[in-house]
Amino acid sequence: MQLDLVLKFLKKLEKNNNKEWFDKNRPAYEEAKGEVKELVAQILKGISKFDSSIASLEPKDCMFRINRDVRFSKNKSPYKTNMGFMIAPGGKKSVKACYYVHLEPGNCFVAGGIWMPMPEQLKLIRQEIDYNGDALDKILKAKTFKKYFDGFDQEMKLTRMPKEYSEDNAHADFLKLKSFTVTMPLDEANIINDKKIIPAIIQPFTELYKLNQFLNSSLD
Repeated sequence: MQLDLVLKFLKKLEKNNNKEWFDKNRPAYEEAKGEVKELVAQILKGISKFDSSIASLEPKDCMFRINRDVRFSKNKSPYKTNMGFMIAPGGKKSVKACYYVHLEPGNCFVAGGIWMPMPEQLKLIRQEIDYNGDALDKILKAKTFKKYFDGFDQEMKLTRMPKEYSEDNAHADFLKLKSFTVTMPLDEANIINDKKIIPAIIQPFTELYKLNQFLNSSLD
């Protein structure tokens, strides 16, 4: 793989985010897309060794389009300046917990869990936390997990408890969340090093698997 080609292309795209430039540079885009596709294939192979639920996926099931949906956005730039992929049972449109990789110059990271679940899924996750929050707390506080992830992202967290739960609930901090995701930055030096990029992604994902199992058990 040559993932440095991906970051170089994205840097140029950020400065030239228009259809005319993109059309002229489509061969460079296709080359970058091919490198990401190869990365996805290798990450799928690695994850499937400990998570059989994603073993049948192909790279195309996980990769996002580079075109932006600008219909409801003030930013009318037609293209994303990142290339990412989401690995989850059923593919990138799944409601299940996922493994996510984000490639963007100056902002590369891995993440996972469930981002902004729909109300019906959110209700089920909160029920599982209420019943079995100690198990979730144990996952997040394990030394092996904390080596990579520093607890849940606090995006869109409620200031008060959901009405179904009392303010003194032992797992109040978890129940106030509207997203259940964790994030770890990726060193760009590792991204452009073929020998380091796969373990740099797979190692944190082996720990993320435990969180994803908990979240998915609430939806099953």
